[in-house]
Formats: sequence, C-alpha cells, structure tokens
Amino acid sequence: MMRSSHFVAAVLAAICVTSVSAQDQVVKVSLDKRTLSADALAPQKRAEQLGLLQSSNGGQDIPILNFLDAQYYGQIGLGSPPQEFMVVFDTGSSNLWVPSSQCSWFSIACDLHHKYHAANSATYQKNNTKFAIQYGSGSLSGFFSTDNLTLGSLEVQQQTFAEATKEPGLAFVAAKFDGILGLGFPEISVGGAVPPFNNMMDQGLVKDPVFSFWLNRNVEGKQGGELTLGGVDPAHFKGEHVWAPVTRRGYWQIAMDSVKVPGTSGTCKDGCKAIADSGTSLLVGPSDEVAAINLAIGAEGVVAAQCRSLVKAYLPQLIKIIATMPPDQVCATIGLCDAQQIPTPARKLLAQTLMQAQQTQQDDLPPELLRQIIPAEQRTAEKVGDSTQCQICEMAVNYVKVALANNETETQIEDKLAGLCDALSFLGSSQAVVDCDKLSELPDVSFTIAGKEFGLTPEQYILKVDAGGEAQCISGFMGLDIPAPAGPLWIMGDIFLGAYHTVFDYGNERVGFAEAA
Repeated sequence: MMRSSHFVAAVLAAICVTSVSAQDQVVKVSLDKRTLSADALAPQKRAEQLGLLQSSNGGQDIPILNFLDAQYYGQIGLGSPPQEFMVVFDTGSSNLWVPSSQCSWFSIACDLHHKYHAANSATYQKNNTKFAIQYGSGSLSGFFSTDNLTLGSLEVQQQTFAEATKEPGLAFVAAKFDGILGLGFPEISVGGAVPPFNNMMDQGLVKDPVFSFWLNRNVEGKQGGELTLGGVDPAHFKGEHVWAPVTRRGYWQIAMDSVKVPGTSGTCKDGCKAIADSGTSLLVGPSDEVAAINLAIGAEGVVAAQCRSLVKAYLPQLIKIIATMPPDQVCATIGLCDAQQIPTPARKLLAQTLMQAQQTQQDDLPPELLRQIIPAEQRTAEKVGDSTQCQICEMAVNYVKVALANNETETQIEDKLAGLCDALSFLGSSQAVVDCDKLSELPDVSFTIAGKEFGLTPEQYILKVDAGGEAQCISGFMGLDIPAPAGPLWIMGDIFLGAYHTVFDYGNERVGFAEAA
C-alpha cells in the first residue's frame, strides 16, 4: 500500500446485515449516516461512510464505506464464530492483517480497534511465524496465524493472516479501519502468505477470477461504494472497459501513455509506469511533474501558505536577525541546511543573543520562531532538508541583505519572499490547496492508458471538505519520488478509481477502466 498522512472526523452509524443464502452470492447492508466534517486535512487513505450495496449478476459484493473521499473499507470476519473487523481493501498490498489480542500494553492503536482473539475461535490454527511490514511511520509487526475468513456469504478456509502486535505512528491510532486486506499479487506478499483472493479462486468460491471496484465520490450519497468479487456489476459503469495489460506482477502495474494538463509541456511524455491502487486516496506522481501540475491548476502548497504567513507576520524581526548573520548560519538554524555548518560556539552565542533580543525588544520574537532557532545548538550533524531547499533559503537571505542595502521597503521584500516560499513548497510533496471559488476556471487533466484518454474535471480531482466550518479545497495530486527499479511511478488512487469503474482481471492479468455510473 502507498501511504499518505491523516483525516480526522466523526461518524455515527448503525449497520444492519440481511442474511442471504450462499447461492445468492449477495450481501445487502442497510445503514444510517450522519453529516461528516474534517477537523484536520492530509492526504491519507480511504475511510468511512455507509451505503446499501447489491450486485445484479451473481457476483459477491462487499460493502465499501467512504469517509470524505479519503478512505474506503468494509467488513470481514475471522474465526468461528466470525470476529468482525473493518479493513481497507487494498490492491497495493497482498497481506491480510488485523490487530492481535496479544498487542503490547503500550499500543494505543491496538487498544482503539477490534482485536483478534485466537482462543475464541474453534477453527484457529497456530502458525506463529514472525511478520513485519515497513510503513512510512515505522514497522508494523506481529506474527502469522491461520483461521477461516468470512467476506459477506463467502467463507475462505484456512486463510493465513497476520496478528499485528505493534502498529507504528499516529496514522493507525486515528484510522477508522482495523486492518488491511491486500488484493495484490502473491509476489509482494510478506512471508509468502497466500493472498485472500488467491485462496478464493483456489477454493472455487468466486465465479470468475476477477474483482471490481465502484467507489462513490459523492459524500452526500447514500452508497459508499462496492467491491464485487468474482464479477462486475453493470449498474456501476457506462460503455465498455478499456483494458491495459499488467506489465509487472506484484502491484497491479500497467503502462500509461501520457498525462496532459493545459499550461504545461506535458508529463509522462514518453510513457511511464502506473499502478491502480485502491489503497491510496490521491493521484501520486514524481514530485517535479506533480509540482508542474499543481502550478498549472493554481494550487498553492500548504507549506507555501504557512511560509508566507510567517513572513508577513514576523518580517521585521526576521530582518533584524538576517542583517547580522551569515546566510548559511540563518538557514541552518531553521533546518534547511546542515546544522553542523554553524560552529558550536556560534550556535551557543546565537541562542544567547536571541534570548536577549526577546527580552529587550518591544516586539518579542514569536515562540514558533524561537523553538525552531534556539534548539540549533542541540542538533546532530545529520543533514536536514535537501541541497535545493538550502540553496533557495540562502538565496532568500542574500536577497534580503541586498534589498536592505538598496533601501527596498518591507512590502517589496515581502512580495519577493512570497515568491520564494512558493518555489520552496513546490519542490517537495507538500499538500496543496486551491481557491474553492475558482474551481470552474481550472483545467481538466487527462491520462492516456491503452490509447484511450481518461479525463478528470476539477470537481473530480479536487477534494472539497469542511474544515472548521470553512470550505477547503485540496489538490488531488501529491508528489512522491519512488526510486528505481520500482519507480518512477504514478499511483492511480481513489480519485481516479472513483471516476472510472475498475476491474482487476487476475485470470487475464489486465486492468479495465470504464466511466463510473
């Protein structure tokens, strides 16, 4: 699974499951939903909103819950009788894991979610092989066990899964799901565990060796989405699917011909690698290409906005510091250059000087700035930030020095620094926002796959959420540089899969896209 940071919101829902015969291969889930809001914004993965789901073709449907277009997950059961869990159905990984009853006492994420109790299952089989998956926030670890897996009316016999005893980072603490059910190929399965869908095929539980996703991007809609196992639901797409062969087993990796955005010279010009990933919320691509797209659609990096806000509020105090300090030392103190560039005595003198300045100046230095600058004397020799950011920072400081020498006004300096803030922000994978009032003015973005152009409108590639009573619009494009040989890579997350019904054809090793209905 390709990762991202966190959404925080409140959801209250009641779920009622209607029993059906196994022959029907259909599970209906009725639900109640309340209005959702976001108190924190970040490019995290899938989440929760309830819906009534049913297939008309005899395939096996699993309800998908949608949370602010950020995450999609559904219910499974493990053991006999089934112990219920909410899991992300993730085509970007191949393992099934849930929290274990043997979690550490200090695992907050484990305490806040459902846990698997082996002693409560009549079909549990001990495995106990160690298990670990590396995420951006750290290593999720535990051990393997084997038990029966229930998805709707399907029961997979002897599914090997991981009991997680350690879940790293705050992302899992805030997550509305308990675990992850991987739908990728066996090649990327940690520990060689057979993925759940492979077991379904081997045990003859699905009609055809395919599964398909319909993700409802309408946060006001009653349906969150649908995962159909063993078939497709024709009610959820228009026309015919366009098929792209899998170019590398592991992730559902395909070839993409191009990405087109008016106002840019084009990205992915000579073709590029892409994966269809239900476990990623946004559209993720190489950071330089995403920076060009965000610039073309008028998106502003959150870092840029914060940078310009700081410049506007505290420029007078910053000018006083910059005027008496070498550029490399200024940039090291704020973490954009190597902190070791400042000799220890100079760092100590700097801290003392700043403390004295705070005590004597009528306009005290802001605590946020002091927290960034004063601890410089305690920093390690580890390099902070990349060389490009360091160079831009030093350029900014040098500009202020020159501007002051040329008697430029604070307003002129502020305008120039605002431009530098924008440049600094777009170098990285910063989350970007756009003006919600200008959505109608933004261009469409198109992706060409298997010779077919798949367009996204601004309403489709922009996430519009309520943040503290105010509407905020987030760019659906995020930069992430994946090194070779896996990368460079485009990750076609839920923003794309929401616009286009997606079929994962395991039997023919291909992925199909059709306009979602």
